[in-house]
Amino acid sequence: MKPRVCAVSYLNTVPLVWGMLHGAQRDLFDLEFSVPSECADRLETGAADIGIVPVIELARQDLEIIPGAGIASAGAVRSILLVSKTEPSRIRSLAADSSSRTSVALARVILDRRYGAEPEVQSHPPDLEAMLRVADAALIIGDPALRIDVAPGARHFYDLGAEWVEMTGLPMVFAVWAGRKGAVTPEVSQAFRESCRYGREHMEEIVASEARAREFPAGLVREYLTRHIVHELGERDYEGMELFLRYARQLEPSARRPAAV
Repeated sequence: MKPRVCAVSYLNTVPLVWGMLHGAQRDLFDLEFSVPSECADRLETGAADIGIVPVIELARQDLEIIPGAGIASAGAVRSILLVSKTEPSRIRSLAADSSSRTSVALARVILDRRYGAEPEVQSHPPDLEAMLRVADAALIIGDPALRIDVAPGARHFYDLGAEWVEMTGLPMVFAVWAGRKGAVTPEVSQAFRESCRYGREHMEEIVASEARAREFPAGLVREYLTRHIVHELGERDYEGMELFLRYARQLEPSARRPAAV
């Protein structure tokens, strides 16, 4: 039986699975697509063996990372945007697309540590205008964020990849391949890394295919996948990931309660 793999349906994941779709890794896995939070839930329930999961799930589930491939940025990521009607220090309510739990945690970390804001977070479908009618700010991720015009105007735009790197000096890892115990073998790990490498080597094919399928300008797809997104992860990426997980844990209510005397 083929390992069941849940991949994310956003543009940023396409190079990771290009080999599974078109290369030598084709037919090695039972591949399905969903949003990041759903991939994490499928792993938790046993509906999938391996998935591209929000890194925040590593603190909640006992998963084994497939090293060397994932979704990260070393600066502006472009597809994780905080859009605000006010200065970040004055944000009291945040409407968040809950499709990625890592993005929600990252927004909370940056607002808390960099701007001293602790907004109430409410889940909302990714409709920017509707979100800003009910909250001071909106968190939009993935392909919907790529469709937003970030030209200067009455609203404040914050790229959370850039915010993280400016705050810490380290890359930000948003998602990693991870599997349930026993699912991640050396052969599986190699196949995932080779699928990613195949995608990076066939970028122009991806640009042409995805621009057409998602109705994006080809230039936007190329710039996003080659300048904003990092797919091959190294030591500094994982160092940034560990720092983010530490900061996120410190925001949990149990970590903030004073010790008993």
